[in-house]
Amino acid sequence: MRKILAVIALMVVCATRVSAQNGYSINVSSKDSLPQITKSARDFVLVQFGYASWNKETSDTAKVNTKPFAYTFNAFLCYDFPIKKSKLSFAAGLGISTTSIYMDKQVLYTSDTGVGGYDANFMKDSITGYKRYKFNTAYLQAPFELRYFSNINNRNKGFKAAIGLQVGTLLGAHTKGLRSVEGTNIKDKVSTKRYISPWNFAATARVGWGNFSIFGSYNLTNVFKDNAGPTLTPMSVGICLTGL
Repeated sequence: MRKILAVIALMVVCATRVSAQNGYSINVSSKDSLPQITKSARDFVLVQFGYASWNKETSDTAKVNTKPFAYTFNAFLCYDFPIKKSKLSFAAGLGISTTSIYMDKQVLYTSDTGVGGYDANFMKDSITGYKRYKFNTAYLQAPFELRYFSNINNRNKGFKAAIGLQVGTLLGAHTKGLRSVEGTNIKDKVSTKRYISPWNFAATARVGWGNFSIFGSYNLTNVFKDNAGPTLTPMSVGICLTGL
């Protein structure tokens, strides 16, 4: 988690420097007036926080039980390319996408039968009795967006909307459970990427005003590899903060 926060901080610093070099101009309306500094914002930084869920196939509905609370956090550094003098632009970037899903009295069991194959399934926690148990994934994500801005002079103001596609590669996946042993809290963490889809493709959309937007995302890929676990399709909705 510390590495992810460090990457996000570095992204924000880089975005600020780029904006300072390319986004400012000085306008003087009269001799007696002070110079007014304006900037042509291009939404270099996107920070998203929202609710996450899994869309389950009918056969998996009774097998996978999740708690209502689950979340996703994404942070991207993008570069915006205006399409001539229109209100449209194309943007591409890079960032981190993380998702945490809390299981309802279930744990992830994995099996490896060698030649016979391997798989991962969520099953009832009838032995350990975890107080809390979550499944977390982290992807290095590249967002691509077609954007619309009603105010092309200052994109920090006015209506804005975007549709796009995110392409990601798996950085890591783990489960973490909290249990009590004789009054002492114990955390069990198991990391594995063997059963998880190595690539992530998601359709995205945003709509908002000024620096605040509502975003939605629906994956085109499943959580697990084919025949390596239940068919679960991630989706999320939440708030997006943009700027610079």
